[in-house]
Amino acid sequence: MSTTRQPRRGAPQVRLRIGFVLIAMVLSVFGGRLVQLQGLDPGSYAAMAAAEGSRDVVLPATRGDILDRNGEPLAESVDGVMVIADPALVNTDEAGNPVDRAPQLAKLLSTKLDVDYVTVLERLRRTDTRFQYMARSVPAAKAAHVLDRARARGFDGLTTQRDPIRVYPAGDVAANLVGFLGTPLADGTPQPLAGFERTFDSRLSGTDGSARYSVAAGQKIPLGEQTVVEAVDGEDLTTTIDRELQWYVQRVLRETVYGARADSGVAIVMDSRTGEVLSLADYPTYDANEPLESDEADLGSRAMSDVYEPGSVEKVLTLGALVDAGRVTPRTRLTVPSSLARQDRSIGDWFDHGTIKLTLAGVLAKSSNIGTVLAADKFEGDELRDYLTAFGLGEPTGVGVRGESAGIVPSGSLWTSQTQDRVAFGQSVSVNALQMAAAINAVANGGVRVDPSLVRGSATTDTGEQVGTETTTSRRVLSEEAARKTMLMMERVVDPDAGVAPRAQVPGYRVAGKTGTAQRASSECGCYDGTFTVSFAGFAPADDPRFTVYVVVQNPRNGGGGGSVAGPAFSQIMGYALRRYAVPPTSTRPSDLPVEW
Repeated sequence: MSTTRQPRRGAPQVRLRIGFVLIAMVLSVFGGRLVQLQGLDPGSYAAMAAAEGSRDVVLPATRGDILDRNGEPLAESVDGVMVIADPALVNTDEAGNPVDRAPQLAKLLSTKLDVDYVTVLERLRRTDTRFQYMARSVPAAKAAHVLDRARARGFDGLTTQRDPIRVYPAGDVAANLVGFLGTPLADGTPQPLAGFERTFDSRLSGTDGSARYSVAAGQKIPLGEQTVVEAVDGEDLTTTIDRELQWYVQRVLRETVYGARADSGVAIVMDSRTGEVLSLADYPTYDANEPLESDEADLGSRAMSDVYEPGSVEKVLTLGALVDAGRVTPRTRLTVPSSLARQDRSIGDWFDHGTIKLTLAGVLAKSSNIGTVLAADKFEGDELRDYLTAFGLGEPTGVGVRGESAGIVPSGSLWTSQTQDRVAFGQSVSVNALQMAAAINAVANGGVRVDPSLVRGSATTDTGEQVGTETTTSRRVLSEEAARKTMLMMERVVDPDAGVAPRAQVPGYRVAGKTGTAQRASSECGCYDGTFTVSFAGFAPADDPRFTVYVVVQNPRNGGGGGSVAGPAFSQIMGYALRRYAVPPTSTRPSDLPVEW
């Protein structure tokens, strides 16, 4: 008789109970640890934090970009890192014993990161901190390579943290305006040294944030104290500069200075209607990414800081003022002798001639000093000086460029009849290049001088001044009719049959302009030293001006003057600007004012 084995009742239940017990034990262990971490045993972590202290970390703000008028970057911040050291870990061996490894690491870092050895060594030997900057604004790949080298040699305690790098993607384009940053200060703060970087630093720099957290054994305690103040990034600065036009103008200017074997040069392009500066070029210049590779004298803007006597370009202002005052017309007849005896000296012309008969238009077209002085005799009192002041001479333009010179317009007892004679044709008065460009632009703008501007919108300089297109002012200097008549006289300057600067013509467009050649005064002897400033200023299309261009070349050694040196550069620059902005060719006929009678 077979029997069937009955299953043991209760066995699965026993195993199940055992399983529950084991799970409960495991959970209790983890739960107890979790409770410990969350609050039941904070003492151990507090002790660790007290022993090791807190770490304060700077959260760097991203510096605002400097942009051209179309949003193209002239200066921008790209990804980079700061290299940080924990001196305690650097100077501790694997067994936890103190050692002095600072000299070896300082040598490695100074060599690979181009930082000062002594400064780094001092920071690595600090005993009162667990956080020291070694280098800032380091490309991430370069920093990673250096840290790998350090670790391979057994150095601990080096880390990295985000730290944007300042770069100048256009190199030398507008570098004299944009400026550059220097070696960071002791606390790692970028140091603006020149140009807009310095003038508008408070706008661009933003405000760094900070973080504080507890550390133990050089590591952040996950649940320790942590306080974060977020960084406030800097604001962008948008300029009036056209980056592509600026690039072209700088290349033309460089070739002009080279070709003339000159010392330096300046070229400016202004929007005739608004006064916005589309290009302000200096040569020699520098690459803003490598400013220390250039001479210190080339790091600023000569267009703003250097003053010089403008020469015959100033005749435009003199004769325009005479027309506005109702003393003359473009057809006024003048008998011009070969020389003119005036008080203590004789005034001559740049070209030899006997007695000639010129109209006022002819005086400008031929650039006659004698004819200009004879016409200026019609001014009353300080009338000429008042006009020059209204044109903006003798006062800074206030566009936001540090170190701008005001120039000099003689006044008081210095304004004698002899002084007026010389000022009338552009000597005994000094200007900076942007001042003179803005003055000529007043004629282009129908007699209204508008403040030049280099910043779009509004921005505050480091001296508290508001500058930019939103803050510009304007004032009428000449009547609209006087400005038109002056323009017609200026057209005769580039006429090959009448004027001295046919090479300043722009094919397809009417051009109004004026040459300038002036003796340069030496600061060493306080006298004219035989060198010259040559220039050309003008606007186009003459009958409906769109751009004003001014080119200045200092001390050409090829024997050329304003028409042969600066005139061709003006033509190239003006032609490019007109094409770039799709200004239609002129459909009207140029001036045919008589130049002789």
